[in-house]
Amino acid sequence: MTVRPHSAIPALVASAVLALSLTALAVLCVALRIPMADALVYRAEGAAVVHGTDLYGFTVTEWHLPATYPPFAALLFVPTAWLPLPVLKALFVVGNAALLALLVHLSCRFAGLKPRLAYVLAATAAGIWLEPVFQTLLFGQVNLALACLVLWDLSRPTGAAGRGFAVGVAAGIKITPLFFVLGLLVRGLRREAATALVGFGVTVLVGALVLPCASVEFFTRRLFETGRVGKAWIVDNQSLQGLVARLLHTAEPGAAWAVCALAVGGAGLWAARRADERRALVATAFTALLISPISWSHHWVWCVPLIALLAAEGHARTAAALAVVFTARTLWLVPHAGDLDLQLPLWQQPLASPYALMGLAVVGWVAAGERTGQLSARSSSASMIR
Repeated sequence: MTVRPHSAIPALVASAVLALSLTALAVLCVALRIPMADALVYRAEGAAVVHGTDLYGFTVTEWHLPATYPPFAALLFVPTAWLPLPVLKALFVVGNAALLALLVHLSCRFAGLKPRLAYVLAATAAGIWLEPVFQTLLFGQVNLALACLVLWDLSRPTGAAGRGFAVGVAAGIKITPLFFVLGLLVRGLRREAATALVGFGVTVLVGALVLPCASVEFFTRRLFETGRVGKAWIVDNQSLQGLVARLLHTAEPGAAWAVCALAVGGAGLWAARRADERRALVATAFTALLISPISWSHHWVWCVPLIALLAAEGHARTAAALAVVFTARTLWLVPHAGDLDLQLPLWQQPLASPYALMGLAVVGWVAAGERTGQLSARSSSASMIR
């Protein structure tokens, strides 16, 4: 087959746009002297393993950030302890940009779109400026890696060898992906759920063998100290707890948040159980983000597969509107210095909690969409009988 010369033009143009986008990001990082705070925490975790010091006893950066991940994650971060800081930052930027391209590719396959090279490159160039992705790049976070692990694993065919194991590994790095095990169980995928638990168990075992004291400390104490992660009521936290805290003007929403989390968790799993496999995965991901005590804005990189799914289902305008919501950065426009997050008037609440509100809308969309589909199917069956 003869390849027409002009067929490569879209890919070349998209490559140029991506290069320009990455250059703009690099210039911004240098100009603002971005510290990449989370990458520094990871580096300190790796150094703690290398030097045999207390993994959960240090803090780094001017924000006094501690280690908050399981010991297995610290083992993965060991190579970062030997890298010069400029090299580490560059690798995190380049690595996360590559992971974004992979997430776009996986999202296209997951949604049923053909992942043409030009489209993937162009979407990656634009996706860099989605606030969750942008913050992941600036902080040097691992959210894109975890999303790729889970999405790759669970978008494989049901019954595929080892399906679920990567979900367990992702949970071993950062506990939150364990919620996907519940999503598998409610859909009757017991083997995949068991495989995910095995994967998680392997990470716990590896961490316990290498860092036994740190493992005991984490799973008996540190895991339950959500205050170590940060203040739950600030606008950075886009989970239900943050939404309720700001809405009620209290740093301790307590029972009000617990009731909301239980209700939304149940609704999300119910929606996932009744939906098709694609919508079920999206509903599970957004439910996990909602009910987690803390879901920083950079955790919401699951907006990428959601946008792809909406586009694939013919909701191009909704997908575009969603991209605008995740690019607009309204949460940073409201007053949030000090404790001003807890003093926001009602009209500013949607601006302060856009992702939590979007997550609730996604769960409702999955549930309502499935009900509509069932009603349509019943109507068609009734018409055929008549």
